[in-house]
Amino acid sequence: MSARLGSAAWQLVAFAIAVAACSAPATLNELKTAERRADAGDSDGAIAAYREAQRKCHALKPARRAVAACAEAYLGEAEVLEHAERTQPAIDAYLAIPGKLPDDTGAAAIAVHRAGELLLRGQQTTAAWTALWRVITEWPDEAPAGDALRTLLVDGRGRDARALAEQLARILTPLAGTEVGDNLVWSLADLNEHELGNAAAARAFYDQIPVDYPRSGLRDDARWHAARISRAIRDPKGAAQRLRGLLATREVAFGAGSYFSIWLDDAQLELGRVLRDDLDDLPAAAAAFRQLPKHYPASILKDDARYELAVTLERAGDHAAACKAIAELAKQSPDSKYVERGKELCGP
Repeated sequence: MSARLGSAAWQLVAFAIAVAACSAPATLNELKTAERRADAGDSDGAIAAYREAQRKCHALKPARRAVAACAEAYLGEAEVLEHAERTQPAIDAYLAIPGKLPDDTGAAAIAVHRAGELLLRGQQTTAAWTALWRVITEWPDEAPAGDALRTLLVDGRGRDARALAEQLARILTPLAGTEVGDNLVWSLADLNEHELGNAAAARAFYDQIPVDYPRSGLRDDARWHAARISRAIRDPKGAAQRLRGLLATREVAFGAGSYFSIWLDDAQLELGRVLRDDLDDLPAAAAAFRQLPKHYPASILKDDARYELAVTLERAGDHAAACKAIAELAKQSPDSKYVERGKELCGP
């Protein structure tokens, strides 16, 4: 029996050791030391601690801990150099990270993006653009790719917008379907509309986003801008079609119970205006205006919709219905700016 107890005791000891290993600190002590020294303004001390962590991090288990600790150690050193305004050493440290952490695409993308930003700030334009393009093309599924693209768009549109658009177009197909793909299409739409003066091309790029990237966070913005451009180039049917496509997402979101676009009430109001002012479809316009307060009771555009409804009914020759709409507006929103306008339509 004593032998059995001894065996059980050793099993308990082994279990305790395993539990202790699993509950080990989530990070290296050197990383904590480095952070404390950095907060205290001791840059050299922080760098020394980060470098000590770099020597130890690869041996950590499990592998995910090693990846996280190594990323913190290498990025931490570069950040300390950056905050200490030792800019060139910081750039060098950032650019060295992909070679030191070849399997950590997230850390590599962050590092090269930060290097690109520092280079651009220092007016090293060629080196900066090389770094930023590298982030986009080598790590297109990492979040910094979108950040790098935005930086290139802001900087490049004032330099040579056409050359930038051509470069974006060249990488559009190879990077289709990646996380940065919808941002590339959006950037091309933006450049074509504002710098290149090609509204039709801009609309085509905006139209591409909901089709090719239906889950994109830019999807509904793209529909809105495509509708806006359609109206500007005197294609009201195209505008109405795109606005209806945007409004259709309400039903999908309502069913899923999770998402409503910020453009929905704007689109509802704009659809009514397009139907009335551009397509002369007064019944459909009135229906569109009536829907806005029903579908979007919290919208700040409810007053606009009620007033536009009254204008539409008056234009259709139904003065009594127009004045009834104005009376409802005054009752629902007595402080609205449209109450005074309504008096011009129906009198006090």
